[in-house]
Amino acid sequence: MKFTDGYWEMRPGHVPFYATQPHEIEITPNALTVYAATKRLAGRGDTLNLPLITVQFSAPMENVIRVRIFHHKGGRNLGPKFPLHQADSPQPAVTDEEQFATLTSGKLSVRVHKGDAWRVEYQAEGRTLTSSDWRSLGFVDTPAGRFIHEQLSLGVGECVYGLGERFTPFVKNGQVVDIWNEDGGTSSEQAYKNIPFYLTNRGYGVFVNHPEKVSFEVASEKVERVQFSVPGETLEYFVLYGATPKDVLERYTALTGRPALPPAWSFGLWLSTSFTTNYDEPTVTRFIREMKTRGIPLHVFHFDCFWMKEFRWCDFTWDERCFPDPAGMLRRLKEHGVRICVWINPYIAQRSALFDEAAQAGYLLKKPNGDVWQWDKWQAGMGIVDFTNPAACAWFQSKLRALLEMGVDAFKTDFGERIPTEDVAWFDGSDPLKMHNYYSYLYNKTVFDLLQETRGEGEAVVFARSATAGGQQFPVHWGGDCTATFESMAESLRGGLSLALSGFGFWSHDIGGFEAAPLSLRERTGVREADVYKRWVAFGLLSSHSRLHGSGSYRVPWVYDEEAVEVLAKFTRLKCRLMPYLYRAALQAHERGTPMLRAMMMEFPDDPACDMLDRQYMLGDSLLVALVFSAENEVTYYVPAGRWTNILNRKVVEGPRWVRETHDFFSLPLLARPNSVIPLGFDDEHPDYDYSQGVTLHIYELEDGQPIQVEIPNTQGEIETRFEIHREAGAITITPQNASKPWKALLVNVREAKSVTHLEETPEGILVLPDEPSSAVDVRIMLS
Repeated sequence: MKFTDGYWEMRPGHVPFYATQPHEIEITPNALTVYAATKRLAGRGDTLNLPLITVQFSAPMENVIRVRIFHHKGGRNLGPKFPLHQADSPQPAVTDEEQFATLTSGKLSVRVHKGDAWRVEYQAEGRTLTSSDWRSLGFVDTPAGRFIHEQLSLGVGECVYGLGERFTPFVKNGQVVDIWNEDGGTSSEQAYKNIPFYLTNRGYGVFVNHPEKVSFEVASEKVERVQFSVPGETLEYFVLYGATPKDVLERYTALTGRPALPPAWSFGLWLSTSFTTNYDEPTVTRFIREMKTRGIPLHVFHFDCFWMKEFRWCDFTWDERCFPDPAGMLRRLKEHGVRICVWINPYIAQRSALFDEAAQAGYLLKKPNGDVWQWDKWQAGMGIVDFTNPAACAWFQSKLRALLEMGVDAFKTDFGERIPTEDVAWFDGSDPLKMHNYYSYLYNKTVFDLLQETRGEGEAVVFARSATAGGQQFPVHWGGDCTATFESMAESLRGGLSLALSGFGFWSHDIGGFEAAPLSLRERTGVREADVYKRWVAFGLLSSHSRLHGSGSYRVPWVYDEEAVEVLAKFTRLKCRLMPYLYRAALQAHERGTPMLRAMMMEFPDDPACDMLDRQYMLGDSLLVALVFSAENEVTYYVPAGRWTNILNRKVVEGPRWVRETHDFFSLPLLARPNSVIPLGFDDEHPDYDYSQGVTLHIYELEDGQPIQVEIPNTQGEIETRFEIHREAGAITITPQNASKPWKALLVNVREAKSVTHLEETPEGILVLPDEPSSAVDVRIMLS
């Protein structure tokens, strides 16, 4: 939201009151409070008829500083509020010197300048990260009401990232971003998942602790600053320091919540009925059987909206015209080895048998006069479940519990963005403006909590579209309604990278695109949907979660061409074999908040060439993925320093440099990082198996004196086997720990070696076979 007309003038009807100088600073053991005058004080008379802005600095955890700003503090906060996890941390150090007052938490300090000018600096390890300066902090009276804002400085070359799942340019500089959940698809500036958090490539992040609409001007209204504003009299934000982007995200997710660990089976291939297609039990069974016949492992089958009758969403009752024996059907489908997911939303249509029950019990959102709030958008006469009512949550869960007892394993928690703000009254009295975004948190938490309660910790998974801050605790989230084009595939990746930099560890998207590309576009560009589908398959299977889903057409590969079948089979099997590596990356998301899908700047913060890369990413610590977005099969990508090895063809690329290549549909740049080990499992048909049993350690371009720790988890998320791999002067030592199951090691692209241990020459390199594969051994390889 803009308040100024250029740099000097205000917009018509806008009257600003800026923190101009600190009048008084109060020091307490845990906080620093500044009373800022809104004009320069030349005498006592200047203190009359003058607004005063209060700014309080405190530290909820180490390396995090909370900033509370208020003008008038007597207003009621009706809620909701983001639940924050404030860890026990050392008491901050507060000092009062002649020129500055400083509060320090860990390595992060806020320094308030005394004197006649407003300046607040956030510093860490001897450098200023950002600052609040002249005309940065204040409130503005506008024709639309009063707003309070802060502006934090940006340095030369500083890039801003995050703010939720945004499909606009990856680097947010120059953009206006309103934190307001909308059902806008992937081809607009709107977003399903708006997160009031950003980080930069200068070692810090900023979380604005407001669930209502927060308006960000990112190097836009003031090109040297990020401005954020909210309506009202108060503003609260946190500055989080980290030496690396990973450190910043670790602190942000410690504050707002870490992602739960999804079950291992959920990392497999999901197939959907699609949205408006016709389907019944024979259709579904045929799809599942055909996938198996064609050699494509399938792990989850999803029923979209029309598993229920039209005009009745949701009544949680199977359409008996298509599914006369739902319990029997689910039992029969599970005999094929698949899990079951069904679509839900938080709305109750008027024709639903549940509408009267919910309305009479007070479980639906009401108007201030007590009437049920209804409209006809999406479902005729639908009401909205009021999740601020604990009884409504329990009621909603009871309907889902019956489906779980029938055999359902997961829920696609769709919608949750179109939440009204006018003429509504929430059960707990929450502020309607704050509930608009926050509704997604309560909705997904209600469903996720039920799954954890019934299935157990580590077995809960949803497929959610809407989210706000803290929603990362309830994985998985997917990217919403995209189109079957390369452009939409690229914007989906931008959204996923931005969401990952907003604290979300797990993410998916509709493989092949949700909506078909318009015929006119296909004719103009000459791009075949089959080509987009095959490229998107690689993208989908090289994401944390992988789902085939469309709108008006099926996404089974044989409707495209036979090559699509082979491509899907190849990348599905590859992902299954990568599960020892991928599930360890999933644990990092769960334990530290480091997402599985990582922007290049996250892994290589010291390489400025990575700052703006948004067509490639790191999958975990050690795999670089560069997607092909071209009908000509060409891809241009960047490799940081070192010798990188394509794990599909063993071609070595040495960086730092840009590379241009051509790849068929069975290939893409999928590069192992120099000095890395990628553990591959023995099972290429399932995502959930014994990862330690028969694991092969693929060793790439080891560097002298750089030991590598490799951890192999089990499907419960516990580290079961460890290896330390070390090279020194041409000798490689592999030391397993707790290795009670057979394992192997492959020295990729190594052609000659000597060892007392049995070696085999293979086209891929030297295969190391320990003498006693089922026990802990020390294998030493001498390179010739």
